[in-house]
Amino acid sequence: MIDIPTDLKGRHFLRIADWTAEELAVLIDVAAELKRAQHARLPHALLPSRTLAMIFDKPSTRTRLSFAAGMVQLGGVGLPIATAETQLGRGEPLRDTALVLSRFVDGLVIRTFRQADVEELAAHATIPVINGLTDDFHPCQALADALTLKERFGSFVGVRLGYVGDGNNVCHSLMTVCARLGVGFVAATPRGYEPRSDVLRTAREAAAEQGSALELTSDPREAVRDANVVYTDVWTSMGQDDEVEQRRRAFAGYRVDDELLANAPKDTLVMHDLPAHYGEEITEDVLHGPRSIAWDQAENRLHAQKALLALVVR
Repeated sequence: MIDIPTDLKGRHFLRIADWTAEELAVLIDVAAELKRAQHARLPHALLPSRTLAMIFDKPSTRTRLSFAAGMVQLGGVGLPIATAETQLGRGEPLRDTALVLSRFVDGLVIRTFRQADVEELAAHATIPVINGLTDDFHPCQALADALTLKERFGSFVGVRLGYVGDGNNVCHSLMTVCARLGVGFVAATPRGYEPRSDVLRTAREAAAEQGSALELTSDPREAVRDANVVYTDVWTSMGQDDEVEQRRRAFAGYRVDDELLANAPKDTLVMHDLPAHYGEEITEDVLHGPRSIAWDQAENRLHAQKALLALVVR
């Protein structure tokens, strides 16, 4: 049986910056062990009979299924909840919901719009609350990204990641996890679409502690130059549908394609958190080509989140 540290039991996971580099490293190591166990079909029912409430205000494939499957593999069960089908949809306060769910289940993951809503739930819950995505952060994706980097390079030291696209929730969490773990990070975004200044400040403090680089540029060729990995995300996130045409104009030239990758080393790998909009932020031949590790990255959502659950659910 895999040995799971107990000092993180009951902890919330609301944003990457709330966890130390040491805590994140422990999580990544546990995730790697759980992945080996899953591939070997070895039992690892670390959370027998535990229940996880799963509140989804936004569409989801990877988050919903990886948490649900992960709970089953850990010996428990995930309970998907659509807000519109609950009293939350009729205006029940988040505080009241948190207090009630704390009596019913052992953990809660929520995918919603406002970060403040996730933090309000956490403030009143007596069970661990996990941020499954908000407009500000996507910390569970960043865990899978870190696991993928560790698998590919064996260490975070000396790895350089170039991010090309929008300074959005994915960029915020990815930038912070890279800074926490010592991965060099450079983001190329159009002017006006940079990462949020407070998130950038926190990430720069973490990068300074690790002695790693954190840079911003508006030139995507600069971001991919010398990069071990090039990472991109959609140009238009959920809730920004009225900005589609404006963003297509702003992000012209920020597509990860063969032309852009010609500026990167020949062994540079490509990551994307999915789903992809082919022809916008990435081309189909690149995402399905030999450079792409996006499918390992997608699988690692399962293993990283299982590690998170095993560490925080009592």
